[in-house]
Amino acid sequence: MLTKEKIYEQLETFRFAVGKPVLVHTSLKAVGEIEGGGQTLLDCLVDFFTQNDGIFCVPTHTFSMGSLDMTKNETCIGVLPTLAAADPRGTRTFHPTHSMAAFGKAELVAEFVSGEEKATSPAPPDGCYGKIYKMDGHIMLLGVGHNKNTYLHCVEEMLDVPNRLAQNPCKRTVVDKNGVAHTVYTRGHHAEGIHDVSANYVNYEPAFRYHGCIVDGMIGNAPVQMCSARKMKEVVELCDKRRNGVEILFDRTPLDEKLYK
Repeated sequence: MLTKEKIYEQLETFRFAVGKPVLVHTSLKAVGEIEGGGQTLLDCLVDFFTQNDGIFCVPTHTFSMGSLDMTKNETCIGVLPTLAAADPRGTRTFHPTHSMAAFGKAELVAEFVSGEEKATSPAPPDGCYGKIYKMDGHIMLLGVGHNKNTYLHCVEEMLDVPNRLAQNPCKRTVVDKNGVAHTVYTRGHHAEGIHDVSANYVNYEPAFRYHGCIVDGMIGNAPVQMCSARKMKEVVELCDKRRNGVEILFDRTPLDEKLYK
């Protein structure tokens, strides 16, 4: 059984990421049995990555629900996100479909999450995902692959990659902590001719590794990739420039090495 002490020991591999924003995508099943369950893992991650004025983030997405109710602490993406949404130490962002819970010093977190209520797309460059890039942060893939790397949607928005967002915005509802409902309009992810473009983000992993974007480690039984937000953006931008308008994420076909070498 994985103990808190062992988690801290394994986290030392990623001390270089402390002091900057870190966002984690997780699979508790991949980690294995933890003494104290998912709450122990969340506590360790928060304690470790909020050192030295760091900000630790957990996605608390509600995209399959179509809206966000801040009074219910619900998510649609797993155990750790649901624990994070309910954790009083965190601040949940006001995004109707792709919210996240941010942990750290109150004044730093307040600045980090500000403006999310103005989001008009799932991962806008001027929102929290974009701030992870601007602040030289990292994406931590804990027991999952790049098909769960929501940040890459933000990168594609930064680069204005075509065929990634719906043409027309949808009406969404956000219920704040006081129970007051707010109407917002956002464009969802949509790629014509591709069932789920994010499933094909795994195509980028060899390119990320070639350019040194990833530091590997373990938490329990789960492999971990700690990924530099800035370096990943540089690699995706390089591939986008070299693809000559050809869709490279149509399916799981590996990227042509000429795109990134």
